[in-house]
Amino acid sequence: MDDATPVLANTTDLAAFWMPFTANRQFKAAPRLLASASGMYYRTEDGREVLDGTSGLWCVNAGHGRIDIADAVHKQLMTLDYAPTFQMGHPIVFDFATALAKIAPTGLDRIFFTNSGSESVDTALKMAMAYHRARGQGQRTRIIGREKGYHGVGFGGISVGGLVNNRRTFVTLPADHIRHTHDMARNAFSRGLPTHGAERADDLEQIIALHGAETIAAMIVEPVAGSTGVLPPPVGYLERLRAICDAHGILLIFDEVITGFGRLGSNFAADHFGVTPDLMTSAKAITNGVLPMGAVFASRAVHDAIVQAGPEGAIEFFHGYTYSGHPVACAAGLATLEIYRREGLLTRVGDLAADWETAVHGLADAPHVTDIRNIGLMAGIDLAPRPGAPGARGYDVLLGMLEAGVLVRATGDTIALSPPLIVSVGEIGRIVETLRKVISNLT
Repeated sequence: MDDATPVLANTTDLAAFWMPFTANRQFKAAPRLLASASGMYYRTEDGREVLDGTSGLWCVNAGHGRIDIADAVHKQLMTLDYAPTFQMGHPIVFDFATALAKIAPTGLDRIFFTNSGSESVDTALKMAMAYHRARGQGQRTRIIGREKGYHGVGFGGISVGGLVNNRRTFVTLPADHIRHTHDMARNAFSRGLPTHGAERADDLEQIIALHGAETIAAMIVEPVAGSTGVLPPPVGYLERLRAICDAHGILLIFDEVITGFGRLGSNFAADHFGVTPDLMTSAKAITNGVLPMGAVFASRAVHDAIVQAGPEGAIEFFHGYTYSGHPVACAAGLATLEIYRREGLLTRVGDLAADWETAVHGLADAPHVTDIRNIGLMAGIDLAPRPGAPGARGYDVLLGMLEAGVLVRATGDTIALSPPLIVSVGEIGRIVETLRKVISNLT
């Protein structure tokens, strides 16, 4: 290079993009840009390799840059780039629905496509109300959520969700909430399912007594709460919720946007726990994060009650999206399912779970660590907050880990880990050992 040739600095203009769930001013003062990805690794704009400890955002379960998915997307784009699913159809959307039905929990074989987890949740809530209306119980409109629950950012999702910052700014719909199950006093440093807390499911009975079962449409719950710091359910908790819902004619909805597609070592968390809901939401890993897509899995009872109501020729469910069942997203989804099948990724966590648990709980003696929780290939590590500065330690860990070449997720002072299902035992060790070094350097 000629000495007179100027060296071009990064010229990316950051002003126009209003970033989601981000402190925009803070980020744009010191941006963190990921420029490419392959396998288990991102690469930054300045060429540094970063180990993905979060599957992107809980979604890249098969790792990055899968050529089979890219080829399927390209082929579909050149065959049929878009077709509506309002009063029309196209072959691949039916093929993908059939493929999903084959791996779904028994009986949840009617599939409604959305574009995100938020849309899946709002769709499932509407289905619950439509189901009761179709059966002559239109007064059942109340939905029950849970404290510390996250169900996306639609008005329905924030209403049943239990995160204060998601709710306080916006108008919410009528909903009640049962207590969360996170019990530090009795369950700190649990390995797998906590022993205590199943009795908190009985909060639902108290809400039923207050409002009457005849007013309640559904109870929605994440089998494992992810965005609030990986909170596994206590032993027997989900079974108890199922029994209460059955006793009172209330639908049970599982939000599996995070736990679906192998995260716990089974196709879905419903399979892992042996508890089948009436409706189940999904998104994220359904296309390995390549294209936006979600799906609601409905039981035959829910589907048939809605679809068989009213005269033939009438639209039974007034709901849908322009991109419901987008052909290119379906192609990505089918290719993703084939990778999961061929590489055994939906059950691979069974081979990794013991190493994962041992590794993450090895941080129990690290400075500032107050709790560790794990299940499947998920973990939450709580740090003691700095006095008067909640979330500051978590943010410092995020920055420190990135500088050290590992991507983690910080939710307040909780560090959430959820690497792609292709992770090796050696890479698990690297994630955890790097985290120990970074935490140990905190003030």
